[in-house]
Amino acid sequence: MDTQSLQAFLAVAEAQSFSRAAEQLHLTQPAVSKRIATLEELLGTRLFDRIGRRIALTEAGSVLLPKAQHILFTVDDSRRALANLSGQVGGRLTLATSHHIGLHRLPPLLKQYTQRHPEVALDLRFLDSELAYQGIVDGTLEIAIVTLAPHPVEQLHVVELWRDRLCFVCATDHPLAERSRQSPGPLSLTELCEFNCVMPGAKTFTRTLISQRFIEAGLTLPVSMSTNYLETLKMMCSVGLGWSLLPENMIDNELVELPVDTAPIHRPLGYLVHTNRTLSNAARKMIEELENTRGARK
Repeated sequence: MDTQSLQAFLAVAEAQSFSRAAEQLHLTQPAVSKRIATLEELLGTRLFDRIGRRIALTEAGSVLLPKAQHILFTVDDSRRALANLSGQVGGRLTLATSHHIGLHRLPPLLKQYTQRHPEVALDLRFLDSELAYQGIVDGTLEIAIVTLAPHPVEQLHVVELWRDRLCFVCATDHPLAERSRQSPGPLSLTELCEFNCVMPGAKTFTRTLISQRFIEAGLTLPVSMSTNYLETLKMMCSVGLGWSLLPENMIDNELVELPVDTAPIHRPLGYLVHTNRTLSNAARKMIEELENTRGARK
């Protein structure tokens, strides 16, 4: 059972398409089909059902999937361990980050890293934090720098580097802004819930953090629209589509920060790696750069 056939199997399973898998692997579609056929012949069973244009795993394919992921994970881990013996910092570093962190936290760090280690081919992927977590778990990513999950995740080493204070904000001409100007004290969570809000997606770590505060107060967020991109949330909020919570460093003259009678809400940001993965020298150097930012929290 060769690793190339297993790679083709995983690519087809993920893409649910032979043509998309071929593009991902930089192969022709017949080459991918041949590798799958070789693997099926070796195992004596079909791995995919081909119904029209739809590709789906058979029962045997579903059984093989986690085994194949584990085999390739182990092979890659062995290669990294051997490559590390040379002490050289090079090769490919697969790193994921969220759009917000990539725009607001990482540019100086990435610039310094690439200047210090020009032999490293940085494979930077912008992903939602939740998808980045899954990528670390299944071994497709070496490091992720994202919003951290509210609860520990087994087999992951997680390090908090920064904390974002999330501020209640609205447009300058929103009714809540006027109410805040006229009110002698802070607004209540109940008052906020009289108006629609725009929030991160329901399954995001940030939304979970925000929702929990309102659940504890016996309230339900009146969400009218949602998106996982904070820059888009800022735009939606600034044009009056609803109030929101945004990191402090995103507030400008288009928004008004609302004083609200509740404890500050902070979301942790940091990096994570798999505890069972042998990190490449390139990854170790990246972690050194990240650790050096600990004193620069905002």
